[in-house]
Amino acid sequence: MRPAGGTLLEIPLRDSDEVIEIDVTQLPDASEIIDILRQENAPLNTWSSFALEYYREGRDEEFLKIIEIGRKEANTNYKDSDKSLMKILDSLAAYYVKKANKERTKDKRKDYFSKATVLYTTADKIIMYDQNHLLGRAFFCLLEGDKMEQADAQFNFVLGQSPSSIPALLGKACIAFNKKDFRGSLAFYKKALRTNPQCPADVRVGIGHCFMKLGNKDKAELAYERAIELNPKCIGALVGMAIHNMNIREKDSIRLGVQLLSRAYSVDPTNPMVLNHLADHFFFKRDFQKVQHLALHAFHNTENEAMRAESCYQLARSFHIQGDYDQAFQYYYQSTQFAGSNFVLPNFGLGQMYISRGDSENAAQCFEKVLKVEPENYETMKILGSLYANSSSQSKRDIAKDYLKKVTTREPDDVEAWIELAQILEQTDLLESQKSYNTAIKLFQEKVKVSVPPEIYSNLGSLNYRLGNYQEALKCFEKALQRSQAEGEKGDSHYYNSISVTISYNLARVHEAMCNFGEAEKLYKDILKEHPNYVDCYLRLGCMSRDKGQIYDASDWFKEALQLSNEHPDAWTLIGNLHLSKMEWGPGQKKFERILKNSSTQNDAYSCIALGNVWLQTLYTPSRDKNKEARHQERALAIYKQALRSDPKNIWAANGIGSILAHKGCINEARDIFAQVREATAEFSDVWLNIAHVYVEQKLYVSAVQMYENCMKKFYKYHHTEILQYLARAYYKNGKLKEAKLALLRSRRVSPNDTILLYNLALVLQKLATQILRDEKSVLQMVLSAVNELGLAHKYFQYLSMNGDRTKYDLGQAAAEAQQCQDILSQAQYHVARARKLDEEEKMLRRKQEDERDAFRFKQMEELKRNEEQKVQQKEEMLRKREEFKEKSKNAMMFMEPPPETKGSKRGRRREGDGDIISDGSGSGGDNNGESRPKKKRVKREGDRERGRSRKGGTGERKGRKPKKIDRDDGLSAKQRRKIKSKATISSSDDSDSENERKNRKNSRSRSRSGSGSDQGKRSGSESDGGKHQKGGRKRIASSSESDGDAGDLDPGLEVVPLLRENLAQGVEAVLVRLSTLVLGQEVALVHPNILVLGQEVALVHPSILVLGLDREALPEDQGPGLEVKVVALLGLPNRNPVLDPEVVVVLTLNHGRVAGQVLVREAQVQQDQKVRVLALDL
Repeated sequence: MRPAGGTLLEIPLRDSDEVIEIDVTQLPDASEIIDILRQENAPLNTWSSFALEYYREGRDEEFLKIIEIGRKEANTNYKDSDKSLMKILDSLAAYYVKKANKERTKDKRKDYFSKATVLYTTADKIIMYDQNHLLGRAFFCLLEGDKMEQADAQFNFVLGQSPSSIPALLGKACIAFNKKDFRGSLAFYKKALRTNPQCPADVRVGIGHCFMKLGNKDKAELAYERAIELNPKCIGALVGMAIHNMNIREKDSIRLGVQLLSRAYSVDPTNPMVLNHLADHFFFKRDFQKVQHLALHAFHNTENEAMRAESCYQLARSFHIQGDYDQAFQYYYQSTQFAGSNFVLPNFGLGQMYISRGDSENAAQCFEKVLKVEPENYETMKILGSLYANSSSQSKRDIAKDYLKKVTTREPDDVEAWIELAQILEQTDLLESQKSYNTAIKLFQEKVKVSVPPEIYSNLGSLNYRLGNYQEALKCFEKALQRSQAEGEKGDSHYYNSISVTISYNLARVHEAMCNFGEAEKLYKDILKEHPNYVDCYLRLGCMSRDKGQIYDASDWFKEALQLSNEHPDAWTLIGNLHLSKMEWGPGQKKFERILKNSSTQNDAYSCIALGNVWLQTLYTPSRDKNKEARHQERALAIYKQALRSDPKNIWAANGIGSILAHKGCINEARDIFAQVREATAEFSDVWLNIAHVYVEQKLYVSAVQMYENCMKKFYKYHHTEILQYLARAYYKNGKLKEAKLALLRSRRVSPNDTILLYNLALVLQKLATQILRDEKSVLQMVLSAVNELGLAHKYFQYLSMNGDRTKYDLGQAAAEAQQCQDILSQAQYHVARARKLDEEEKMLRRKQEDERDAFRFKQMEELKRNEEQKVQQKEEMLRKREEFKEKSKNAMMFMEPPPETKGSKRGRRREGDGDIISDGSGSGGDNNGESRPKKKRVKREGDRERGRSRKGGTGERKGRKPKKIDRDDGLSAKQRRKIKSKATISSSDDSDSENERKNRKNSRSRSRSGSGSDQGKRSGSESDGGKHQKGGRKRIASSSESDGDAGDLDPGLEVVPLLRENLAQGVEAVLVRLSTLVLGQEVALVHPNILVLGQEVALVHPSILVLGLDREALPEDQGPGLEVKVVALLGLPNRNPVLDPEVVVVLTLNHGRVAGQVLVREAQVQQDQKVRVLALDL
């Protein structure tokens, strides 16, 4: 055993208490120690101690020799020998683990790990839960790489028994770091450092790495510096510090970083991490030889796949930049095999190599891997957008569009991205593509500060041409031609001369579209002078001649093109179309068959469709052979199917198949095919027409007509003769001959020489005229028009029977129709005579009816006139009676202010005879019973309306005038004079108010009271028949809520009738009150408003009438007329001074036992709480 703190190891002698001491600093050869240990039968722990000392000295082979012999020959007959055996097994296993970690050969590495596994498994059977054993096994699991969870569980077990175990803490820190839990890793490193501040420098390196990952670069730098202070040869600290300084990207810091890497290289020239970083440094110094040398050394000095991936990447990019793409491809690919999922730089480089090889598919896969890790990487999205833009897959082109839109959004000044986006949008969105090109041109001019390439102007011109902006297209092509000529003078003249030819051709196409045929022809011929093999120019010249109607010249131009290229499909196609336009089906068929026989164009879709159309057209010719019809159908169907197999999205082929099915009578199947074609594209006019034809066959004529009209509106800006004839046919079959005639007339205006059109028009005229003539109800004008049109139809048929085209219709049939028209015309005089007779009868009947209507109208006018005269007489009589009544009552309505009453004055009494309220000697006879009030100036103002009752203020003013005695010579009877009231109020009906009714009203008032009565007011100038006086009560001031209520329901026993101003004398305004108990025409009192003075008190004139601000409970049971109250809320505005007039109208309504109403006042300032007089009450 080795004494604590000493340098000697003791070997106990056999059968003795003496020991042999061996100095560990001067260890002899292992053979001598083994011999001594054998002779003395030394215990196993002694063998283990000597083996460890040899290991510490770096003498691994002697260590291994002692361990292996000791396991077999050592003495184990002592206490705790099993622990010694476990220790020696763990030591040997740890040795093999270390050897495996340093081993570069994969097979040897695997062999070492296998030996370590066997040793640890054997030790498990001795003492499984020993801490040192568990720690050793846990680190072994970490180094194997795929047993991190097992290692973590063992470290957790050790920390559970010994929370301060430094190896376990460091193991947990390592696991947390690999799981990217940098904060957790830092916590374990800190705990280990606090537990033992004398930890090796590597602990501080781990702390520095954690701080660097967490973004705390200052603390990371301090940790690295401290580690270097503790161990100047600490590779990890030197490399970490070097990377930190080089990332600062300053000249001095980069120099310092390189120096640190050099120090690390001098310490360990084989360290792959140091070698890779030095290779990266020399790459940016463009010293590619050193890069390759260092990267290769790093690759061969490590088995770590991440390190090897880095080394291969350094090698690959050094070859890449030197243009050696084969070597670069090899190392990029190898790097991707070693690299983890997050190291995507090799994939980026490999994608570039695939692009150089033209393998876009694999290149896109590489860049997709990059984008998966870096989803916002600008360069990757740009490259992927460019790759997918040229893909044949529409989905990938859509992805490319999305990528390029993101690129232009993030980097709006990237002109290349705008050009790529414009090119991909050319296929789907012409307007957006145009905008993108304009943006690119603007960036060239403002940001890049270079001339715009001619290709950009040329592409923009093509877009404008497709959009129909011919003037803009012309400008763009002219600019492109100028730029290409200018660039050709500076540099690559061959390239720019070639694109100048293309631009000139495009310029000619624009002139052709603008109908500048002379300029277009000149440009085409100029191109042919310099480039006589430019076939497209011959074809365009031929097309221009064809459009002018010069068929033979067009054919000559097309043949000129065939002399240059005998199998040119476009030339043969145009010649075939010329034959078809002249209805030369046989020659046209041969031209298209020739195209299909050529191996290079045997699947030409256009030729297949054209040939199918030829066979389909034979089914509609009048001279067709009925026996061959089925065979022609099958041929057309086979050709359409061939085109559809070559291109499953060929809508023309599908439309042709639908047409064949319809011709065979499979209407529903044909309709389904046409519907699918229309869903695929709405810009195909033929399918619209075919659907309409199907509707006609199904007798859905309304739908057919609508479809024909929609097709003409959508696809044609003028009257299309063919569609108009289809439309007329639909109307004809539906029995709408007039509409059919109009459609054919519209078509005839466009094509007056079309014999088919003339035949159809004559047929419609014939049938329409026949229909009118056979209708016995037809009027004369219609019959005459029908005869005229029948004559036209006869002439048309005669002309067509002699001068018609036999290939289009049967001339004999035209002659037969002409004869039929002649037969009908021979009977025309009968129909005209019949219509004429019917017309005369109708005229006579109309004249008779008109006479009767005139007589009846005259009678009505006379009756209306008499009624009007009667009304005028009645009105005049009413006015006369009114004037008489007003004249009689004029003096009775003038009253003076009553003098103030004394407290002992008598109250009014009621007469027993008639129940009317009359005034006593002081009421109306001029006694000084009334109180005097201050007078205010009155200003006239327009009156108010309330509940349909008109109250108009008079113009006369009586301020404070004492009432005069009423002149007895006023034309009134005694009974009328007794009914005049002194307080400008109207009494209730006395004849119908019995005593029982009064008691009932008093009882109803007493049930609804909520307060006491008011003080006894002044007398009203009249008294009851019994002479009973009402006694004291209290005054009650009403709140605004009581005085501002809405009007309730009117008592059905009371009707208020407003009188018109014109029915009264000037200056008189009054309200006529008619009670239901009065007999119609009974006299009532009119009260003039001007008798009231501003501030005059309001008085009750009858117990059943209440005043604003006073409800039923305010009256004591014995309270009678003459109660005096105050109006405390005017117009519902208690806190304002409304504009009032002495002519005050208070309208009250009775609603469920409570009084509600409004005070209507005019044109004077009345303060709140002033008293006003009630003019009219409405219960």
